[in-house]
Amino acid sequence: MRRLAVTFALVIGFVSLWRGDTKLHAQALTQQYGRKQTSTGPRAVGLVQVTPKGKARLIPIAVMMDGKFFDAGSYKATPVPMALDFGIVYEGFHTGVSQGIFTITQPGQLNHNWIAEGTWLPAGTKAPETSKKYAAPVIEDKDAPPVLHRHSDASDSKSDSKSDSKDESKPGSTPPAAKETPKAPEPEAPKRAASDENIRDPNRPVLRRTTPDPNAHHEPFVNFDDPAEVAKATKDAAAVVPIVQTVVAISDAGGPDPRPYTYDLKPAEEAVYRNKMLELATAQLLKTQAAASQPSTVAAKNSAASGKKTSAAKTAKPMFDDLNLHIFDLSNSNEPILILSAKTRPPATTTGKIEEPQEITLIARTNLEGELQKLFFAKTDSRHLDVSPRMELIDAVDADGDGRGELLFRRSSDTGSSYAIYRVTADQLWPLYEGTL
Repeated sequence: MRRLAVTFALVIGFVSLWRGDTKLHAQALTQQYGRKQTSTGPRAVGLVQVTPKGKARLIPIAVMMDGKFFDAGSYKATPVPMALDFGIVYEGFHTGVSQGIFTITQPGQLNHNWIAEGTWLPAGTKAPETSKKYAAPVIEDKDAPPVLHRHSDASDSKSDSKSDSKDESKPGSTPPAAKETPKAPEPEAPKRAASDENIRDPNRPVLRRTTPDPNAHHEPFVNFDDPAEVAKATKDAAAVVPIVQTVVAISDAGGPDPRPYTYDLKPAEEAVYRNKMLELATAQLLKTQAAASQPSTVAAKNSAASGKKTSAAKTAKPMFDDLNLHIFDLSNSNEPILILSAKTRPPATTTGKIEEPQEITLIARTNLEGELQKLFFAKTDSRHLDVSPRMELIDAVDADGDGRGELLFRRSSDTGSSYAIYRVTADQLWPLYEGTL
């Protein structure tokens, strides 16, 4: 009986340990790949563009409501989209680090697209004081005993005016030779249009906002896509300063605290990752070229020798130019996510045919053995943008407010461009939002 009790206790102990290990393993997987939603929205994502003179504008991208993403340029546009409402505050980030605060002062349309201009306050700078200084109230009771008070311009002006009136009332007194010209009354603040009253709908979701200044000076929009306007806006800027600084911006009244997505590496470690990514990109290019250049049976029988030369030329190792490697730690797990963008160098040909350089985008992560695992690969050129758009990495951003970073891309085709947000999973990219091309 005692042996049976001991055996039963050991079985219960092993079962509890197994359950505990399973629970710990599940928690580890949840911390690594799980998505714990901490913000239900509204949460808006956009791009802030700042010129060297400090002029800034916002390009809306997406708005998250209850875990779903919508186009921020058209969501609840009654009459102004919710993401571009007056006084909404966006915080700009670069790799998860705050760069400054953008406050909307005037929404509008540029080339039939909604944008907003506003004020940009860089991180670390003090906001200008707009409140009036404290002034002690003036006591008008003549019978009250004299009191001490702070010096104020208002009291001096009143005392001067009283003394002047007393001097003028005396008989035989002469008026002063010249008096200051009274100031013209300040113009009243412009009244809002009747259509703007819809913005104050109490049922309208509210992003992070402040009280707008109706007397703020609004400068005209600058079309950053027009080289002439950009050159005019930056003619006095130094040549070493970039023309336009672009940062990702987020507006959320109750989102999580931001954190950096940088993955610290030594130069030697970064060189190792760069070589591995180039090897993986070469393998992916050769694989796609081999799949696209499979000769037909008839062509292979008619020209075997030329076919061998052609296949040998096409399977040559490609060369790369304009390399850009970004490494992020999106999940705070010390696991690198690598994004490589580059252009292939066209091989020299004796026939005089000019080949287009191909633009590639490769995204990979490391597995348990430390080897790179492909998550996404795309290639295109200027002749095939209608089939495969160009992928340009903007930055890593916490788009859904769960404390982990997603990848923001600009997709460009032959008809236009749009933005897309992708979540990095264990084996692929999952689209959270893709704008219409």
